[in-house]
Amino acid sequence: MRDDFWGSFGDKAVVLVVGLVAFAAVVGLVLFLADKAPKKGRDVVQLIAFLAPAVILLLVGLVYPAIRTGYLAFTDRRGEWVGIDNFVWTFTQPGTLIVLGNTLLWVVLVPTVSTIVGLAYAVFIDKSRGEKVLKSLVFLPMAISFVGAGVIWRFVYEYRAEGFDQIGILNQVVVWFGGEPQQWLINSPWNNVFLIIVMIWIQTGFSMILLSAAIKAVPVERIEAAKLDGANAWQQFTNVTIPEIRPTLVVVVTTITIATLKVFDIVRAMTGGNFNTSVIANEMYTQAFNRGEFGQGSALAVILFIMVLPIVIYNVRVMRKQKEVR
Repeated sequence: MRDDFWGSFGDKAVVLVVGLVAFAAVVGLVLFLADKAPKKGRDVVQLIAFLAPAVILLLVGLVYPAIRTGYLAFTDRRGEWVGIDNFVWTFTQPGTLIVLGNTLLWVVLVPTVSTIVGLAYAVFIDKSRGEKVLKSLVFLPMAISFVGAGVIWRFVYEYRAEGFDQIGILNQVVVWFGGEPQQWLINSPWNNVFLIIVMIWIQTGFSMILLSAAIKAVPVERIEAAKLDGANAWQQFTNVTIPEIRPTLVVVVTTITIATLKVFDIVRAMTGGNFNTSVIANEMYTQAFNRGEFGQGSALAVILFIMVLPIVIYNVRVMRKQKEVR
């Protein structure tokens, strides 16, 4: 078995080295041909040589799959054209309606709570003793993958029947206070809230870091002017700080919203979408790869893209306005 391991390792190492050499050879060839191009059109040739690989990867890895997904959304599992039947199925089946409702619940709660908690934490911790340590503790979950976070919180919510030792900290706390252990991830609809808490736990650190930096960038002169005008701490915050950090607030909310719309890992790792906890991204995977319904899975992917698109456009417009002001 040891010989098999080292043999397999050696084969993989050889493949890796060959791949790196081939990549270096291709890059060297491109640079050589670009350098030997006629002087008259050398700039154009060099531009094409450097942009071509990125454009090809973009077409193969993004544009073509997007076009194919759009086409598959109008076909059945055999590839036959069915028109808008898949979209009708999405908005008429009770199961998919629950999925859409769960997704909307995530989109409402996660960005709102994450931004509010992150902003409050940034304000109260700003310029306090131990600020760096306290902020690091909140930002730490950002370093954990969604799957890792899901596994961690599954242990937090773990259930054992009454009379057995509880290994889930939440149920252990309930038992300490004289209550009965609960199956937090099974009881609908509250199980969705317990999944959402995991996403909020991760995204609050992101919100806090960006908003803290924005608050520190607020001109001190404006805060001092508000104090001289008799504004109390709340008035200073609402009339000076919030308007100054509004662009950052928009970026934070839109970024978290997009991440929330695409959430997949947490649901997949904790419940697999069972017990009425599925969201669009998870259901898309389930339909396409577990059940072989690529048409229905593609329809859900198109719906998800349509939901994300307005947020991206709005974010781009806000950023352009900021550049114009500057």
